[in-house]
Amino acid sequence: MAVLVSGSGTLLQAILDHQGSYRVDLVVADVECPALDRARSAGVRAEVVPLSGDRDEWNRRLAETVGDPDIVVSAGFMKIVGEAFLARFEGRLINTHPALLPSFPGAHAVRDALAYGVKVTGTTVHYIDAGVDTGEIIAQRAVDVHAGETEEELHERIKEVERALIVDTLNRAVTSTTGKVEFPA
Repeated sequence: MAVLVSGSGTLLQAILDHQGSYRVDLVVADVECPALDRARSAGVRAEVVPLSGDRDEWNRRLAETVGDPDIVVSAGFMKIVGEAFLARFEGRLINTHPALLPSFPGAHAVRDALAYGVKVTGTTVHYIDAGVDTGEIIAQRAVDVHAGETEEELHERIKEVERALIVDTLNRAVTSTTGKVEFPA
C-alpha cells in the first residue's frame, strides 16, 4: 500500500498503527511535512514529489514514485491528481472525507455542514475519480453534531471516527480478478 499525505499525519498514524491484512510500503507527500516523519519513524520509505510548474509532469513523477501498489490511500493529501494518475490507479485509489457524501463535498465540508444546520454529519471512505469527492462510496459512519459546537471541535470528533473507519475499511480490502480493490461488508 502507498499512502499520499500533505500534513500532520494523524490519519497516516492510525493506518500505520493498525496494520493487519494490509502493509504500508510507501508514504508520498507533495511537501516535506510531519506525516513523513511519522512514516520514517515507523520504518516506512517516505518520498517527496514537490509540485512544480507543469502539472502533467508532476502527475507523471508522482505516479512513478508511487509505483504499482495494490491500494493507494489519500490520507490528507491536499492536491488534486490528474487524469493520467487517476487512470493508472483506477479502482485502487481511495480517499477519506469529513462528511457523509454526497453531502458537503470539497475542502470545507465541516464548515458547510454546520452552516447548513445538520444534526448528523460523519465521514466517508470513497474511490477517487475525476470529480471532487464524487467517487463511489465504500463506507460511511455518522457523527452527531452537538449544539454550540465549533467547527474545530466537530472536525476533531469526525477525525477520530475517520481514523477508525479507514483502518476497518483497509482491513477488509481484497483485490478482485479485475484488479479493483473491493471492500466486502
